Amino acid sequence: MAETSSTPGRPARFLVEAAEFWRAMPDKPLFFSLFAVWVIFFHFLGNSTFGYTDTPSLFGWLNYDYHNSADDQHGFLVPLVVVVLLFVKREELIQVPKTQWWPALALVVAGLLLHVVGYVVQQTRVSIVAFFVGLYGLAGLVWGPRWLKATFFPYFLFLFCVPIATLSETITVPLRMLATRVTVSLVQTVLGIGVVQDGTSIWEPTGRYQYEVAAACSGLRSLTAIFALATIYGFTEFRRNWQRLTIMTCAFPLAVIGNVVRLTTIIVAAETFGQSAGNYVHENFWFGLLPYVPPMVGLMTLGHWLGRRRVRPIAVLEAKPV
Repeated sequence: MAETSSTPGRPARFLVEAAEFWRAMPDKPLFFSLFAVWVIFFHFLGNSTFGYTDTPSLFGWLNYDYHNSADDQHGFLVPLVVVVLLFVKREELIQVPKTQWWPALALVVAGLLLHVVGYVVQQTRVSIVAFFVGLYGLAGLVWGPRWLKATFFPYFLFLFCVPIATLSETITVPLRMLATRVTVSLVQTVLGIGVVQDGTSIWEPTGRYQYEVAAACSGLRSLTAIFALATIYGFTEFRRNWQRLTIMTCAFPLAVIGNVVRLTTIIVAAETFGQSAGNYVHENFWFGLLPYVPPMVGLMTLGHWLGRRRVRPIAVLEAKPV
């Protein structure tokens, strides 16, 4: 009879590795007790802006904001992404020396003070940052400085939990103006299309078509997504901080380029086939993916170039007859 393989399948292997990771973590009751106290504190004393949503909970305010702003709904996924990336690094994290480290209380105190400031001035976003600063400090208190260093990424990704889309005027107006100016300059000088810009409006002089680069077209959503992907890519593929910073910084111009490509495509379609064709490009799902293509190609190209710089030529000694 053929022997039955005892090798566990992927789901079983995942559970085994997760259990090993769990067992390797010391002082779990202490950490989760502190975590529970921290969460309870921010649930009952986390928000002072009752004019928007009548809740004292920081998490209630976040839930309200996410549900009322499509550009911020990625915040729901960030904790899951962080947990997955921590699990991916599990072998490295298991090897990290873990010890209780009292200086990490400074981070907890800093988080509390930052929250007090945010609470007094009714800026819940400040309190969100304070929550994660203090939580990072609690992890350092229980597991030590080596753990803080090893988990700085992906913990840094919690920054994307802070909703910014509702600050639309401050953020989107400059993005809209920049995208409009670059698009108009491109279609005029390179493509020879005679369009006129009026603020964030682009229109054809005879009135054949006209488009408004509205807040939803500012590129904020693609900018947030590209910056998040660039951050993950930079920290997972590169060791040196200057390489990571280069990748993350380039996300901004690449996202603008992606939005300009989309706007240019709309103008070209309208110039060729009329207003309805431009509207189709604007509303079509597949054309809606255009803003992500140039940034992804740019990030991969830049990453390849930075990766080549890491390679050092190794001299090969050729054996010669004697």
